[in-house]
Amino acid sequence: MLKKKFPANFLWGAASSSFQIEGTQEGDGRGPSIWDDFCKQPGKIIDGSDGSKACDHLNLWPRDVELLSELGAKAYRFSIAWPRIFPAGKGQVNEKGFDFYARLIDGLLERNIAPWITLYHWDLPSALERKGGWRNRDTAYVFADYAAAVVERFKDRVDHWITHNEPWCVAVLGHRTGEHAPGLKEPLAALQTAHHVLLSHGLTMPRIRSLAPKATAGITLNLNPAYPARPDHEEDRQATEHFDGDFNRWYLDPIFRASYPQDMMDAYKAEGVIDTAGWDFIREGDLKTIAQPIDFLGVNYYSRAVLGDRGADEIKAQKDPLRYTAMGWEVYPEGLKDLMLRLNREYPAKAYYITENGAAYTDHVDGDGQIRDKHRVRYFALHAEQMAAICAAGVPLRGYFAWSIMDNFEWAHGYGKRFGLVYVDYATQVRTPKASFRYLQKVISANQVIDEL
Repeated sequence: MLKKKFPANFLWGAASSSFQIEGTQEGDGRGPSIWDDFCKQPGKIIDGSDGSKACDHLNLWPRDVELLSELGAKAYRFSIAWPRIFPAGKGQVNEKGFDFYARLIDGLLERNIAPWITLYHWDLPSALERKGGWRNRDTAYVFADYAAAVVERFKDRVDHWITHNEPWCVAVLGHRTGEHAPGLKEPLAALQTAHHVLLSHGLTMPRIRSLAPKATAGITLNLNPAYPARPDHEEDRQATEHFDGDFNRWYLDPIFRASYPQDMMDAYKAEGVIDTAGWDFIREGDLKTIAQPIDFLGVNYYSRAVLGDRGADEIKAQKDPLRYTAMGWEVYPEGLKDLMLRLNREYPAKAYYITENGAAYTDHVDGDGQIRDKHRVRYFALHAEQMAAICAAGVPLRGYFAWSIMDNFEWAHGYGKRFGLVYVDYATQVRTPKASFRYLQKVISANQVIDEL
């Protein structure tokens, strides 16, 4: 048996997001979000579903907290639905929304599970989208006010805050490729959105410091280490550098260096993304605001990117569940160590947390009611090994949140992709822990890497 201990104070938890699990109901006071609107557009969600029911966490949260406790989680990362607090984005407060999260937080604390709150996980109030959404600079200031209202309400019970989840997805998937809400395909809008999201992070950090001086606060980025398919080919190396700049450095550099990468600014201009107006949406002082000191960087890691021709054999391998998940993402745990070593070297933070890591597979309920998701168990085992090595290398990796505590609405994929440690029967809302739940339960209990079940 391979045994590698984690640091004594290593934080183990699981994660979720509001729109993916909560659902809505008559009279709950929540306003519509851009994802509610996006789901109504024909063809946007693969299975034609929406988040109106999801996992009914709005009513079943006590069971979900029980599952977190059974898992042994010491922390639960969840997000606040902005339109549940401010149905119109600002102005009138929905007290029913605050009451829901108060009950959830109290339930977690009763079981010694620390709430880690993400203030934005993509569900922008529709009323703000009608005013230009994240393309509108004003949204950054409205977000800071919303965030401050939430922190003010829960500062006595919540000590850990994350401003944003994955600005790259908000900007690129939402505004460049149109795969996510609001569904735009405008490269310039994507750059404006990225900047305004980062600006809102910077505006919010001092508000959190002022309201909750003892709390820790940071931001979560999804990061993909990039590799050339053929290291000896210049075109592959250049493509890799461009991908890294667009996906990783465009978000890391402003936060840690108060600048955007010059090579990417040049590239966007050469590609015609930046028009005659230039970079007028980046105003004097913005980058200093964005680069507020953070207590930690949250890192979401799922896979790597390989740029260039990988050959026919690699294409065939994409059907192998040992090599690729149901999302078509390569299982490459070594990339996590490469990424964390690089971050510690080039973007040093006080602390890092893996705020999401997990895998979608096609799960089956066996005749005895068990879900033996052996490929997901293997995925977690391999990444736990890498995390132990990262900690041993001296990187201040302080904790890990598995994605996700339960199956849920997987955005444009609807309910067809399952990432959960817990299987959700959407017709009955019955929750059943999977083998991966039991595996991670053992890892958390032992605080060490163990053999697969």
